[in-house]
Amino acid sequence: MKKSMFKIFSLFVFSLGLISCEKEFLKPILTATTGPNITLSKSAIVLVKEQIAAEAVTVSWPKPDYGFNAAATYTLLIDKKGGDFSKAAAITVGGDLKKVFNVGELNPILLQLGLKAGVAAGVDFKLQSVIGPTTSFISPVASITATPFLDKLDLSTNWGVVGSATPGGWNGPDLPFYKTDAANVLVAYVDLAVGEIKFRTDNKWDYNIGDGGAGALKVNGDNIKVNAAGTYKITIDLTKNTFTVVPYTWGVVGSGAPNGWGGPDVPFWYDPATDQWRAIAKLVKGEIKIRFNNDWAVNYGDDGANGSLEAGGANIAIAADGFYLVTFNQKELKVKIETYKVWGIVGSATANGWGGPDTKFRPDFGNEGVWYINNISLSAGEVKFRLNDDWGVNYGDDGANGSLEAGGANIAVGAAGVYNVKLDFRNPNAPTYTLIKN
Repeated sequence: MKKSMFKIFSLFVFSLGLISCEKEFLKPILTATTGPNITLSKSAIVLVKEQIAAEAVTVSWPKPDYGFNAAATYTLLIDKKGGDFSKAAAITVGGDLKKVFNVGELNPILLQLGLKAGVAAGVDFKLQSVIGPTTSFISPVASITATPFLDKLDLSTNWGVVGSATPGGWNGPDLPFYKTDAANVLVAYVDLAVGEIKFRTDNKWDYNIGDGGAGALKVNGDNIKVNAAGTYKITIDLTKNTFTVVPYTWGVVGSGAPNGWGGPDVPFWYDPATDQWRAIAKLVKGEIKIRFNNDWAVNYGDDGANGSLEAGGANIAIAADGFYLVTFNQKELKVKIETYKVWGIVGSATANGWGGPDTKFRPDFGNEGVWYINNISLSAGEVKFRLNDDWGVNYGDDGANGSLEAGGANIAVGAAGVYNVKLDFRNPNAPTYTLIKN
């Protein structure tokens, strides 16, 4: 009898233990079914270029009740009014409960979404809150009316340079001409090989002009000969029907530059979005200057170390090794030198193999987050994209579908040829690339 009572008592205690254990492992119940409602500090905004540091709008939200103490992280999604957010801009906020957008930060986002400068349009905001690897909530939409400004120049034209001396050959794509301060005077800054060129509109042969003799332009005129490979400035005057083709490069030279004071210089490229010259270079502690056509006849330094350039001025100090973006404003004679993170393409299909140095992309300053390399020669092989010649940050394509994944699979280049490559990080959560053979 005692043994039976002991067994019953033991079973009772064991049952209590099971109940206690079940309580310990009960999963918390989420009381929130959607993300928290977000509040916009303004219902309508007009962005002004001269106020880029001013606050445009503040987006805020309360800490949601998930039924337990949750450490959530937040991402703001921004899309045009009525959009489905599949191509929304995504801004990571972390654990904060608000995001303050200044004018300079919000304006390019609105332009990338397709809003037109100077035109008021609706913009939708959503908040994504993530509390674990498998649990996230999306808030209801909050809307605002916004008017962005045009933060880049539109110097584009429908004219281009085509020919055997251009990377695209006689079939194009053509190298672009840009507007200048003078009406009907266009300019192109181009890298040419030995060969011939002509000028045409809309990448078609419907209307083309060539050499009419003695620097004159003629409809359906002769091909224009290029006798030496190099970088050229081509100017056409559509009023006077004249043209010039002259060697033209600006470059960075000095003890801080890769090739020292003897050059060849690190070349600038023309940025039509700002009407300035840009160069991305790996510089070392030392000094630099800016000069024209790899020659000391025309050179600029900075006598006051204030960003203002003077002909034949003092050497410009580079304080530390690193990658730099050098911006040269030729019209105002100013220079800006800033440390920079630059994307490159590396791999067995590139000229320098997997060891690099990588061929560097150029940022599209008119579309922040977009990087491009045009007319790069690749062999059959594989490539990846990485930051600052280092494997710490690199991207590949696991699905061979044009989307990029951190540390992803090598990207196959099936055939040797000349390619245009573009990286698109405008949505940092879903970056993409294109690799197109010319």
